[in-house]
Amino acid sequence: MTDCIFCKIAAGEIPANAVYEDGEMLCFKDIRPAAPVHLLLIPKTHFDSLAHAAPEHEGLLGRMMLKVPQIAAEHGLTGGFKTLVNTGKGGGQEVFHLHIHIMGTPA
Repeated sequence: MTDCIFCKIAAGEIPANAVYEDGEMLCFKDIRPAAPVHLLLIPKTHFDSLAHAAPEHEGLLGRMMLKVPQIAAEHGLTGGFKTLVNTGKGGGQEVFHLHIHIMGTPA
């Protein structure tokens, strides 16, 4: 999507403070952190929200969820962390590209 800020970040058109990247996903620091560690994990493939996930996204979503605790641990969240997926306007979603918030305070 040409007007999606997260697609532009994933494509390298807009800079972000990336902490992890592979061929399928990108994780970067939130520009408005709500916790000492506040990261966003996005798929490079665009879909608006979890409500728009389709069967072809199943493997990607599983790999993303398995990557979350690894990224959290690498950022000092060894005592625990919070994940949040806002879905739709009524769920508080502001950027309509699926993203997982990873938040916490380092141990």
